[in-house]
Amino acid sequence: MKATIVTIGDEILIGQIIDSNSSYIAKSLDKIGVQTHEMLSISDDKKHILDTFLNLQNKVDFVIITGGLGPTKDDITKKTFCDYFEDELVENVQVFNHVKELIEGFYKRPITQLNRDQALVPSKCEVLFNKMGTAPGMWMKKDKTVFISLPGVPYEMKYLIENEIVPKIVKEYKRPFILHKTILTYGQGESLVAERIENWENNLPEFIKLAYLPSPGRVRLRLTARGERKEILQKGIEENVNTLTKIINDIIVGFDEDETIEVVLGKLLTQQKRTLATAESCTGGKIAQMITSVSGASNYFRGGVVTYATDTKITQLNVNPETIKKHTVVSAAVAKEMVIGIQKTMNSDYAIATTGNAGPSKGDSEAEIGTVFIAISTPKKVIVEEFNFGQPREKVIDRAVNKSFELLQKEILKNV
Repeated sequence: MKATIVTIGDEILIGQIIDSNSSYIAKSLDKIGVQTHEMLSISDDKKHILDTFLNLQNKVDFVIITGGLGPTKDDITKKTFCDYFEDELVENVQVFNHVKELIEGFYKRPITQLNRDQALVPSKCEVLFNKMGTAPGMWMKKDKTVFISLPGVPYEMKYLIENEIVPKIVKEYKRPFILHKTILTYGQGESLVAERIENWENNLPEFIKLAYLPSPGRVRLRLTARGERKEILQKGIEENVNTLTKIINDIIVGFDEDETIEVVLGKLLTQQKRTLATAESCTGGKIAQMITSVSGASNYFRGGVVTYATDTKITQLNVNPETIKKHTVVSAAVAKEMVIGIQKTMNSDYAIATTGNAGPSKGDSEAEIGTVFIAISTPKKVIVEEFNFGQPREKVIDRAVNKSFELLQKEILKNV
């Protein structure tokens, strides 16, 4: 089964907001065997919406629309639905009572005509009751295609997807199985990984597809199996992942979508009952931010500091001014003193420190732009490595963060 996701709103098209709804909807559909055929963002224009509906009619099983539902006059989705389905708006008693209770009971203000209009729905639609807001969802079918309209407010959309759309599709439609397995690799680029696994990839069964998902310092390999028999798909995925693991075991750091390097590090530190601290200069706190994005990080992350200015490395991390004078602030010697300083200050088992020139200017150092020194302190030793990550600035920072995690993981694994 196939679906197209349509987001309505000029605010998306002008870049004022980022469309996160489509991603959530696609993931939810994928879990129940509905393949997202395409994602579209269109303007708040009646003709544009009608043309989109017409173009998608009978080409996909589901068209899921978000946006254009609300109390203001520029929210035109309901009226456009009426035009497309040759229908008229009628007041839904259940929706009206909910809107009235929400406005008068929760917000403590009189209900207005605009609020009351929220209870207007096409007479032929199946109402998807929205407990999280005033705009109901709508389910309407024409020929072979179901058109589903949802509010654009993310938490309202998510409620309807979880409690109305997904259960209804599961109950009423037979769907194929779609299984995914993601392998997270670290330390080698996409082309090198592809070269190493070329023979394995060429021998994958037809029902399994491989996708490369590269980002600075890491490559995710996603296996997708589609078919009618779940047990065959599961066996195929398992056997091929086992074979792949033997080929590139040296660069695999985790599995599945949530098994990012930050999650892997958290598990390793938790298992060893070890702690971590960070001292960042050129990475500006991004290492700490990614570590603390993982639930439960407080069990192993002691804390971090961003010593961006040269003098703060001295005052906060006890870096010797003579070391900076002799070697410059972007140097292996300074990185080493930074990591030792944060390890002592935070009383942690492991520590990471970064100092470098991310660009576009050199700042307080003569080191080439793109140069980064990364220091890792363990309970037994300190290692420092030098890298040049090139340009632009964002690339330098991202690669420095990823390389820091890679180096830390290697050191932790030595003590497993």
